[in-house]
Amino acid sequence: MIVDRMLPGLDGLGIVKTARAAGVTTPVLFLTTMAGIEDRVQGLEVGDDYLVKPFAFAELMARINALARRPPIAQVPTVLRVADLEMDLIGRKVRRAGREIDLQAREFRLLEYLMRNAGRVVTRTMLLEHVWEFHFEPRTNIVETHISRLRSKIDRGFEAELLETVRGSGYLLRAPA
Repeated sequence: MIVDRMLPGLDGLGIVKTARAAGVTTPVLFLTTMAGIEDRVQGLEVGDDYLVKPFAFAELMARINALARRPPIAQVPTVLRVADLEMDLIGRKVRRAGREIDLQAREFRLLEYLMRNAGRVVTRTMLLEHVWEFHFEPRTNIVETHISRLRSKIDRGFEAELLETVRGSGYLLRAPA
């Protein structure tokens, strides 16, 4: 989008802010006579580029081409799902089959890691490194204890079990076949 800052009614900044709030990720180039430092900073905080009038047409084309070459903004999921298990990363809530599950902070991190790796075997070492940030082998059963508590919270009372122990390898979170 090429947007002027000075538009009647809602200004260009307001239009772009509204579009961004609606999830529009199209690159935005502000094309305007507003040349002050604060004007440019505001424009660059909302849009992707800022060009002050008067300008050379060749520069405008070069900036449009540069914006077109940028890779699209990746949408980072804020809700993870495995079967009927759902984790809201922003609200910090977990539900299974619509029923809210209360997790402690470490259990939440553990489940998040398992959900991000759903369908893959996750080893004890991987969990120690990514959930506990241990880079050594502690002589403790901390992983097994947390897995047991997590399993009781997300699987007990539900028709199908999602969290499996893979003997000799680790743990697997997956939807039942």
